[in-house]
Amino acid sequence: MGVTKTDFMRGIQCPRMLWLDKHKPKLRVIPPETQEKLDAGNDFGDRAMAMFGPYEEMTVYRKGTRIPDKKAMAARTQEHLELGTPVICEAAFIYYNNYCAVDILRRTETGYDFYEIKNTPELKEQHVRDAAFQYYIMKRSKLEIGRIFIVLHGPDEDDPFLPVEVTEQVKPLTKWVNDHIWDLNRMQKQPEEPLCTPGPQCRDPYDCWYRAYCSGEKQEKQE
Repeated sequence: MGVTKTDFMRGIQCPRMLWLDKHKPKLRVIPPETQEKLDAGNDFGDRAMAMFGPYEEMTVYRKGTRIPDKKAMAARTQEHLELGTPVICEAAFIYYNNYCAVDILRRTETGYDFYEIKNTPELKEQHVRDAAFQYYIMKRSKLEIGRIFIVLHGPDEDDPFLPVEVTEQVKPLTKWVNDHIWDLNRMQKQPEEPLCTPGPQCRDPYDCWYRAYCSGEKQEKQE
């Protein structure tokens, strides 16, 4: 089955969240304000693709849908890496079914620098972990990555893209990713729902979309 970057980050926050994503996704309740933030983040990411000028985007959809075709995207990415394309957006990589689509790769003399886009003014720990998962997949895919940046939303709306280098924070997390990725793979496949008591992880670092479901269960137990 494998895990994506989103799967990994949600599973790290709460294993039950990832399990519910795979087995009971209809229980999700996404507040309108959360959806607005997600949409704004996507718009910001789309704008950021051009921050270095012309680029090639790797996105490919399954025929007749808006669902990304991961294998086709990974194959297209490899073609452009072999061509030495200077700027590649949504570059896709698959390692033992684990998957990531990287916001921006920018070619250097020795390989590529990696840019992860975040529509926020402040660098946070979850952004570093997010980049670490992607770096792990690219490293296992034999791509030489030099510097790593989180691109924040700066104060200048005419040029809002503010790269912050996080190379030294990200690269040492390779072992940490490896220690968790396979456990999350096994956990999401298990038939039994993990039991996790509602707590700080329901809101930190992101609001969980299953809070109503898990909180309702807690209320039933109290009654």
